[in-house]
Amino acid sequence: MSGVTNPLALDNQLCFPLYAASRAMTAVYRTELDALGLTYPQYLVMLALWERDGRSVGDLCTTLSLDSGTLSPLLKRLESAGLVERRRSADDERRVGITLTDTGRRLRADACEVPLRIAESTGMSREDMETLRDALQRLTRALTAHTHPKEN
Repeated sequence: MSGVTNPLALDNQLCFPLYAASRAMTAVYRTELDALGLTYPQYLVMLALWERDGRSVGDLCTTLSLDSGTLSPLLKRLESAGLVERRRSADDERRVGITLTDTGRRLRADACEVPLRIAESTGMSREDMETLRDALQRLTRALTAHTHPKEN
């Protein structure tokens, strides 16, 4: 940001375009996900389970960067919708496993078109989207490391 005359100008901030892009992206997803009966956070849970079924709540929390207080209500709604089942581990009752139901597995086929439609809505090339995704992942790792330094 060298040469910036007003470091507090909204147009000179990194946070605002990230915030605005996140809101715009979520709005586009909302339109697509309404047909599936999912909210955006529920979709993220389903993506993680479609990638690897039978995850623990703790694993989902880590994968999705959510705390259990946020994830638990999502899982309850997905269970009420008949998409997932929650089961306590027989070995350790503190551990809860999440598995897809047959309905949850079938929903994957309907969801397969969502990423393509989202990509089309961006007007970006695949290469540009991958570059942006990679840059955002690096930014997230750097910010996470800065705010949560590992204990030595």
